Amino acid sequence: MDNFNRRNFLKTAALAGTALAAPAIVRTAAARTTTITIASLLGDDKPETKIWVKIGELVEAKLPGQFKFNIVRNGALGGEKEVAEGVRLGSIQASLSTVSSLSGWAPELQILDLPFLFRDADHVRRTVAGDVGADLKQKLQAQNFVVGDFINYGARHLLTKEPVTRPEQLKGKRIRVIQSPLHTKLWSAFGTTPIGIPITETYNALATGVADAMDLTKSAYAGFKLYEVVPDMTETGHIWASGVVYYASTFWAGLSDEQKAVFQQASSEGAAYFNQLIVDDESKSVETALANGGKLLKPEAFDEWQKGAKGVWDDFAPIVGGIDRIKSIQAA
Repeated sequence: MDNFNRRNFLKTAALAGTALAAPAIVRTAAARTTTITIASLLGDDKPETKIWVKIGELVEAKLPGQFKFNIVRNGALGGEKEVAEGVRLGSIQASLSTVSSLSGWAPELQILDLPFLFRDADHVRRTVAGDVGADLKQKLQAQNFVVGDFINYGARHLLTKEPVTRPEQLKGKRIRVIQSPLHTKLWSAFGTTPIGIPITETYNALATGVADAMDLTKSAYAGFKLYEVVPDMTETGHIWASGVVYYASTFWAGLSDEQKAVFQQASSEGAAYFNQLIVDDESKSVETALANGGKLLKPEAFDEWQKGAKGVWDDFAPIVGGIDRIKSIQAA
């Protein structure tokens, strides 16, 4: 074989070898793709799902092909408690949660749920971005929850079947509460009977008379179509509903340092995106609620609402770090 033909033969053989090897390379790359199961309580149009689409895009930009985000929507994997159990077991890799629903594992989180403690969203953000937030992240990590960042669902307001503007009008009513000791204590102080019900079961409970009232953010009020069963929203703003972007510790432990850094950054950017989405979504949600029979009411005797709630501060001070810590946050 002359040199020219030999060179052509070797070149052809090399190209053939590359072509044959290509499927193996593709298969190897595919094998390295990790599928992450993520639970979202709401649908595609809500911030609870949009944040994960955003985080997925940010991760893909930095770590192309390494992760596939399987976002399971509309509460199909259960309410917050059920999802948290799945995260602890590792069957679900990530989700969002209110701090209320995680307080059974980390009671100190309830400092973010104290009624009438925070003035506005900026006040909440300063608190979770500082030493308090760092301490709470450690408490959650000890329970196998790795926090990417804190999020803000907005202020919680009272939802009722009939107009309620003064606290004494709540006496004798059955109120759906987050499955949290603090929320139970808060609404007991107003003479109600608190009933712990997962958010995914709340609509039916209200429709069938198991509960007469509840509290929730404006965004979720419309997201779950609760204006159909509790049309009156009294803008008490009693609790700012903090939450977390969080991951299963088993999933997190399997990440490289580079991957952890990417997920951490993506979570922080996603949290800022989520917080703005909530602000935007609240106005749309109110429009939707009003167009479908919902009503917005202003609370009367606001000092009486605050007075009824302040007993929660005294009861929970030993759990959340003391009354001095509470007052320090209040003054910040």
